[in-house]
Amino acid sequence: MDIAPMIIKSSAMSDRIIAIVPAAGVGARANAQGGQTPPKQYRLLAGEPMLRLAVKALLADRRISQVRVAVAPGDVRAEAVLAGLPRTVVRPCGGSTRADTVLNALREPDIGERDWALVHDAARPGLPADALGRLIDACLSDGTGGLLALPVADTVKEGTERVSRTVPREALWLAQTPQMFRAGALRQALRSAALRHTPVTDEASAMEAAGHKPLLVRGAARNAKLTWPEDFEWMEKWL
Repeated sequence: MDIAPMIIKSSAMSDRIIAIVPAAGVGARANAQGGQTPPKQYRLLAGEPMLRLAVKALLADRRISQVRVAVAPGDVRAEAVLAGLPRTVVRPCGGSTRADTVLNALREPDIGERDWALVHDAARPGLPADALGRLIDACLSDGTGGLLALPVADTVKEGTERVSRTVPREALWLAQTPQMFRAGALRQALRSAALRHTPVTDEASAMEAAGHKPLLVRGAARNAKLTWPEDFEWMEKWL
């Protein structure tokens, strides 16, 4: 795959959407063989690498101008895995953490302050097109941006070995991706979090730390993140 920068016209348009897929990790929790299998983003699901499925899910919405897959420097798998997909480029800008990888991707000079950055986990290959569409519709109508999430359905307990309390679940949500924010605001939020050593588990948490209140847009159960070895079995059946 040609990984040379794709030329995208920069204009007064403020609704250009650039998708970023951080894929620089090794997925240790998903590896049941102690390092004997490829990083989880390259594991096969229904005959296709999970990373390719995740990128194809994003390409289903034509409003996404480009998908930029951020991999670790020296990663030689991504080009072949993503070969032939339109509007897709590989960037060897992966950092030591997810936040570092996303920030590195956002530092590319052709990404404008007012462009939208839509960040999606490589480990969420089941993203439905309607959920993606809901997020984009909501964010284009909002000045801050937001994320897909699901209301907590189960009773939530707090404690270690014994329950200390039951947590009211009415206002609790399980965060998913994609998460979509103005590129300039997200870049600044991630940079500030890094300087302050603020823990960042997703893009929304960085935006929250910067004083923003992201939208919560209903996601989908099929958009679950594959974390443990057994997750691949049920997702393959679902696909």
